[in-house]
Amino acid sequence: MSGRHADGARAGTDTGTRAGTFAALALAVVGALLLGLGMWTATRPDGQTDGTRADGTRAAGPCAPGALLVPPCGAWWGAYVPYAANGSLTDAVVNFEQKIGRKLDLVYNYHDMSGTELDGQLLTPDEQELGRERLLMLAWESTVWTEPHHANWTERQLGWKNIASGAYDEEVIDPQARRIKAYGKRVFLSFDQETDFRLKEGAGTPAEFVAAWRHLHDRFERLGVDNVVWVWTVSGYLGNARQMKELYPGDAYVDWIGMDQYNYHLCHKTTTWLDFERSQRPSYDWLRAHISAEKPLMLAEFATAPDPARPQRQRDWYAEIPKVAPTLPKVKALVHWNRPVPGDGCDLTVNAGPGLEGYRLAGQDPYFKQPVPPR
Repeated sequence: MSGRHADGARAGTDTGTRAGTFAALALAVVGALLLGLGMWTATRPDGQTDGTRADGTRAAGPCAPGALLVPPCGAWWGAYVPYAANGSLTDAVVNFEQKIGRKLDLVYNYHDMSGTELDGQLLTPDEQELGRERLLMLAWESTVWTEPHHANWTERQLGWKNIASGAYDEEVIDPQARRIKAYGKRVFLSFDQETDFRLKEGAGTPAEFVAAWRHLHDRFERLGVDNVVWVWTVSGYLGNARQMKELYPGDAYVDWIGMDQYNYHLCHKTTTWLDFERSQRPSYDWLRAHISAEKPLMLAEFATAPDPARPQRQRDWYAEIPKVAPTLPKVKALVHWNRPVPGDGCDLTVNAGPGLEGYRLAGQDPYFKQPVPPR
């Protein structure tokens, strides 16, 4: 989560016989009928064939996502938005959407493992309401937060070795796994995002994290939870390259790779201005070269701090995204972090001013308008 780790996260024969002719004609007729019914299968730009949507209904054309929710014709446009003052996540998201002039494809929210109704329950009523017309990304931390909604970024670690041992299966993991299964619709799930920065917080060793991730994955599978898309999320900070390699659970346990990279500028006493491409490409290239060249990639958190001396810089940073995103072809989801973090010059929101203007403009690009699977 950005507030805790912000200071370090910088930087897709004709056989010639009569029988063959009749067969071809028959196939053509069937194909025409299917087209007329709107229930056709098509080859997508990534070479795969559409089958069913994530919710089990038929796909709707070459740009429909497959089972792992990868949009073949562009990328999802998402955001993390803090709860509204009245305690409603739904109100907060709808208000944000009104500002940016579009509905989000993906809503990203965070939870601890307290089991409490406020923060420790995956798929709250608000999330389920928002999920009717949007995808959900649930970031699940192996901690218990000290304050509601992690207000001051303090917490108690449960420990990866304890997760891996099964100590929290019956009390914490199984109830939430069953909630996701009952929800039915496919969701993104990230366990201990920015895990490379959790090492120094006492969560455990890389080997213990890998064991905890695999245990969680296997436990969900054992309980018949088949509607989770697993997102392994690291900071992407290349100073942690060795740790990130050691923390990877393996291709069989990961569906997407996520990274959290920012342009902090004056925030956290940095001085360099990185445009959108310079803030993202180095980590993107490293992850593809050293973790997986094939997995889809999510910018699970991204944003820029403002430049008080040149306000239009913030607008231009966001406005550049539609030009750059297609040159990062494995990036299939972009999730804005719309929350200030501690420190001077660290307002990463796009709630007003040049930032809102640029972000609103970027979100109108067709590359970020893909068909979201219905329930």
